[in-house]
Amino acid sequence: MISLERQAGIPLADQIVARLTELMVSGRLPPGTRLMSIRQLSTQLGVSAQTVVGAYDQLVAAGRIDCRGKTGFFVSDTDGQPLDTETLLEAGEEQDGVWLAQQAHEQRDGVLLASSGALPSTWLQEAVPATVVQRGLARATAGLASRCPPQGLLELRERIALLMRSQGLAVGPSQLMTCWGGTQAIDLICRAFLQPGDTVLVETPGYFLMYGRLRQQGVRIVPVTRTPDGLDLAALEAACREHRPRLLFIQSVLHNPTGWSATPANLHRVLTLARQYGVLIAEDDVQGHFHPGPPGSAARLAALSGLEGVIYYSSFCKAMSPALRIGYLAAEAPLLKRLLREKILAVMTTAALNEYVALEILAAGRWRKHLERLQQRLMTARNVTLRQLAPTGLCFERPGEGGLFLWGTLPDGVDAELLARDAVRHKILLVRGGTFTAGVETDPHLRINVVFGQHQRLTDYLGERLRAFGRAKETLDRLAER
Repeated sequence: MISLERQAGIPLADQIVARLTELMVSGRLPPGTRLMSIRQLSTQLGVSAQTVVGAYDQLVAAGRIDCRGKTGFFVSDTDGQPLDTETLLEAGEEQDGVWLAQQAHEQRDGVLLASSGALPSTWLQEAVPATVVQRGLARATAGLASRCPPQGLLELRERIALLMRSQGLAVGPSQLMTCWGGTQAIDLICRAFLQPGDTVLVETPGYFLMYGRLRQQGVRIVPVTRTPDGLDLAALEAACREHRPRLLFIQSVLHNPTGWSATPANLHRVLTLARQYGVLIAEDDVQGHFHPGPPGSAARLAALSGLEGVIYYSSFCKAMSPALRIGYLAAEAPLLKRLLREKILAVMTTAALNEYVALEILAAGRWRKHLERLQQRLMTARNVTLRQLAPTGLCFERPGEGGLFLWGTLPDGVDAELLARDAVRHKILLVRGGTFTAGVETDPHLRINVVFGQHQRLTDYLGERLRAFGRAKETLDRLAER
């Protein structure tokens, strides 16, 4: 029933798996059939019992067969079929922040992630080749049994401190703590410093998952408009004076979703107002790795303040590897102690393997070269996307100086909500500007990922849809004139 090719160069256990799978798929081994015992099959095929054990273990893991103890192995009723994607749960409602995050991470077949917040996997594979993972693991004296200190590996924190110093942020390893990424950093800040009823200032537009986490915390959210130069300072001062906020969340460099960076003058005034009104600042620098200038050329509140009254956080997830899930926070000791306590209560620690691999990448000098390549590729993609989308009618009045995002304004009369929902039905992930606002107001923008924005499918789709909206508006205007 089963024949093996001993000179094929394919492990014998894998050949057994393939032959038995063929028999099950063809129906010659129907569900419920009892397979030969390990001893019987090893004798018949002239292989070791361990080879058969390995094959059966693979089939059990794949859901092809069931192990029923001393009774033996039986062909499974489920036949190892994958789950129907239609049975997957949707965690949010279409176009809300949770829904967007889920779509971007599931990466369903045929969907163009035009508004995604991530780089394509092919751009990141060179940053973490298998050899780097092996060398990272070799750093761990206990291998996969290694534990990670809750504050993070000292060697990794030392490397992160060196990286931050090159950006003008004078911090030491004792002022740093690792976490699972920028989103967890936000969660820890909320846990450590906010109580229900507190007032928090946020940028609008801004990071959608942050809004959801703040609402979950039961705080009062006061939006402050983000401009190309930074926060609207008059609105910020009025909000501080009227609401006496506890905390301000802000992105200084390559703001998500607009791609804008705040000016030093704007940030100096933000610091002055925060100190005057006793507002703690949480500075999100997750996008800062993509800034195209020399290290330290972009102004950051953490650098301007020397971390006084500022909690800084960033992440390697977007630029290094989403599989590693490594981020970090920097703060003065009293603030960091509260964050560390919340991390231990929430997740105990981060993964030692992730930290050792990240340490290997930073220590080997790969990180700087990888970032330089990413920045160059992003700039090229940005220029192509701007050129390709210009004829569609989507307008980019103030493109930022680099990074992953463009903030496009739709023509008058175009309903961003309807357009985004229609795009999803055509397997194009477009996200309306309203997803990035702190309130429920409508917004005439789309966030465009500059890498996926180059795709001809997006150009064709937007060109056709926006022309259709334009024709409909002209018709309505003519009717109104009559």
